[in-house]
Amino acid sequence: MVTDNTLFTVAVFQDAAWAQKGIDALKRAGFPAESLTILTKDQPDAAALIQRTLGAGGARLELPGGAQVVAAGPLVAALDGPARDLAKLGIAGTMRRVGFQSHDGRIFETLVGRGGVLVAIKSEPRAADALAILHSYGGGNAAIGAWSGRL
Repeated sequence: MVTDNTLFTVAVFQDAAWAQKGIDALKRAGFPAESLTILTKDQPDAAALIQRTLGAGGARLELPGGAQVVAAGPLVAALDGPARDLAKLGIAGTMRRVGFQSHDGRIFETLVGRGGVLVAIKSEPRAADALAILHSYGGGNAAIGAWSGRL
């Protein structure tokens, strides 16, 4: 299995409004927009969040089971890989690439499927800071991909 040695900190917010609060806090703390990833069900408020935050629309993907998501950011590239695995394996099947255990991937996929907004930050030197911010602004299941590069 190919792994990405980049550390990501991930959390899932209940909706776009809560995700916006967490993203704004990350930006105020000095995390650059280009290090952010947003992945959520394909719905109008999610597309608008990606546009506002990242300045461009996200890619629309169909995950296994027919779930339609919209996503943008460096985590998407890390999960997708050269074989375009995100559409084949889903979030649950690809999160190991960035240091999460398979059960973490299943949790993230389930929460996104229920309408949650996954926000990730490429945060190697400041992963603990990102985790604290995501958690304090309502990010559920906030975690750092601790096993990166060791699979």
